[in-house]
Amino acid sequence: MSRADHVLDNPALASLSGPHAHFAERRGRVMRYPLDVSPWVGMPDDPSARDWADLAALAGPGAEAPLPAFHGELPDGWETTFDVDGVQLVDDGVEAVPDPEAVVLTAADVPQMTDLVARTRPGPFLPRTVDMGTYLGIRRDGALVAMAGERLRPPGWTELSAVCVDAKFRGQGLATRLILALAHEVRLRGETPFLHAAADNANAIRLYEALGFRLRRDTRFLGARVPEHAAAREPAPL
Repeated sequence: MSRADHVLDNPALASLSGPHAHFAERRGRVMRYPLDVSPWVGMPDDPSARDWADLAALAGPGAEAPLPAFHGELPDGWETTFDVDGVQLVDDGVEAVPDPEAVVLTAADVPQMTDLVARTRPGPFLPRTVDMGTYLGIRRDGALVAMAGERLRPPGWTELSAVCVDAKFRGQGLATRLILALAHEVRLRGETPFLHAAADNANAIRLYEALGFRLRRDTRFLGARVPEHAAAREPAPL
């Protein structure tokens, strides 16, 4: 497990070591979600050469391994595929409330969810991402026009994610309503909502702060490509 000072400092590893352990694919100290659930990898804060070798074996030569909240340096031979500055915000008095129009989305709704994500680009959403937690949506004339859901689950916390609204229905407060409804669901479990945003997404950050989230820390989202010549190896002992 990570030596982070707080579970939110390494949320993917904390999630895969805790409430999402049933998803975890693991080699040594490195964990990841199944590729049809989430792209995120849980990497120790102090990765050793063995950890990088385990990640290479887990992901495979030439594969991309997205590392949330990773602030270290990649080893020689590894390629940076993306490097995005982000912020992490936590519930600090959000007026959470259920929404009578919000419906729980299930695997049967994934085609419509995927279509909405493709048009609005809120971040990764895969065929089984819906299994990570509760997803709520709002429909108009039967069509899904807004949604938001739960992603990472460090112990005691739930990340709100995939907040998106069809362009034709923006400006109606649908995203706000879904965020408040999800926050209500999270609190019912005795957990605390948190979320991430790109550091340059000033509009989203202003919205979240207006709803009662506060900035906890700056963070980083890094994509690491495994060297093509990485050798396959047996799994490290658990």
